[in-house]
Amino acid sequence: MTTQNLSLEHLIKPSSLTEKAPLIIMLHGYGSNENDLFSFASELPDEYLIVSAKAPLPMQPYGNAWYEINFDADQNKFTNDEQAIASRDLIAKFIDEVIEAYHADASQVTLLGFSQGAILSYAVALSYPEKVNRVVALSGYIHESIFKEDYKNNDFSNLKIYGSHGTVDQVIPIEWARKNKPFIDSLKIDFTFSEFPVGHGVNPQNFMEFKNWLANN
Repeated sequence: MTTQNLSLEHLIKPSSLTEKAPLIIMLHGYGSNENDLFSFASELPDEYLIVSAKAPLPMQPYGNAWYEINFDADQNKFTNDEQAIASRDLIAKFIDEVIEAYHADASQVTLLGFSQGAILSYAVALSYPEKVNRVVALSGYIHESIFKEDYKNNDFSNLKIYGSHGTVDQVIPIEWARKNKPFIDSLKIDFTFSEFPVGHGVNPQNFMEFKNWLANN
């Protein structure tokens, strides 16, 4: 962990730059932790300041969540939107804290999220596009009810999004993810979407594609 007293526990890979480094904030999935996506860090360019955040809600027997996911008697899944909105705003605050604490470039902030972290990456970027200019959303979907109410009035002109999903994802159906593109296209946001023949995960081809997307955007 870092010694900085910020609102979220996190791991950090320092940038090769001494100041104004482009920033990637990683947001893990439900039941995981900050070590999960951090395995990508060593494979990304050295100039990035990479911070992997730990979600605030501890789970039993291990792992953390950004918000609770519950099931009703018919096994229908529903999310705790109040907690999700609280995490959305906590992440937005955390972005500002990281920029100040580590002297990062506020104009080059990327959110890289997986599953629940991807869902929140969409929510943060569309609610606060002035704080984020790129999103890599892996195995997630648009959950509009956790966006700020007036989000459609935001300026998305500097926002670019890469999304990907597994065609045999058993956790979040591919059909949910396929709704992302028409939704984001309607907001006139630059959006790239890819599908890969995997389950709820990221294969090497997927990693190389979003790595190349980062290099070119």
